[in-house]
Amino acid sequence: MPIVARDEAAGTVTYKDPETDEDVSVPVTGGHCKLQWKVDWAMRWHALDVDYEMAGKDLIDSVTLSSKIVRIMGKKPPEGFNYELFLDQEGKKISKSKGNGITIEEWLKYASPESLSLYMYQSPKKAKRLHFDVIPKAVDEYFTFLEKFPTQEAKQQYANPVWHIHSGNPPSEGLPITFGILLNLAAVVNAHEPSVLWGFISRYANGATPETNPELDKLVGYAISYYHDFVKPSKEYRLPTEKERKALEQLVVSLKELPDGVAAADIQNEVFKVGNENDFENLRDWFKALYEILLGQSQGPRMGSFIALYGVKETIQLIERVLAGEDLGAA
Repeated sequence: MPIVARDEAAGTVTYKDPETDEDVSVPVTGGHCKLQWKVDWAMRWHALDVDYEMAGKDLIDSVTLSSKIVRIMGKKPPEGFNYELFLDQEGKKISKSKGNGITIEEWLKYASPESLSLYMYQSPKKAKRLHFDVIPKAVDEYFTFLEKFPTQEAKQQYANPVWHIHSGNPPSEGLPITFGILLNLAAVVNAHEPSVLWGFISRYANGATPETNPELDKLVGYAISYYHDFVKPSKEYRLPTEKERKALEQLVVSLKELPDGVAAADIQNEVFKVGNENDFENLRDWFKALYEILLGQSQGPRMGSFIALYGVKETIQLIERVLAGEDLGAA
């Protein structure tokens, strides 16, 4: 409502009531009236002596206006930082009304607070996609930074995001496997509870248990939730082509010849070798075929690491089911 008069001595303003057409005077203090939001921002800076204010790129004009108002009031505006906008999966600005983003609560259902802190920490002046498919990458990047920290020099540690996330004292527990591989394991075994995944993890990482690896245990829970809500509904398996079938048959033979306890790197070398010997000019096509046929997706983990975790014998059985004409998507 427009103000028709003001009394600076009394500290009041007068407006015309739209229903009665009468003049109404109210004090400007004590919460009796509200400034328009652009002015209100400047007044809060002035009254509370705010010395630092972050704002999104879309509020640059408001920051400029509020800074001018604070200077007119005789004070210095706060130091500022403008961060870029968050985008949805299609590169559009996220909006509460459209519901095309992701909330903090939703992120924390599928990943740790530390992974969210890392996502927020990185590239604040670069527009970033904020959607569910960025979560696995953020989780694995966090643990990669955590693993590097103890071996870094002081200057490198200060530049490591985990130093800032944990106020200079990051935890020391590492992970024997990545979140991405856990997701693929959950997909292959259709895991509904942590004990299913721990059966494979304990065999892969000798001595690992939920009690001795609490962070990994949390990650197992996150992986199961993420798999059931986002991975499982979008899986699309396919049968192999004749060329791919021949390569899979050779891969079975190669895997059967591997010794017990073979390292993930050696398994990876065998997978590479089979791809090369079956005339896959671009080995990406060979690995993509493995992902689509065995995992029901176009992208996936290092096959050597995944096979070592899932088990060589179990992988052979999985491939043999495909060679027998079974559609894994119908399992």
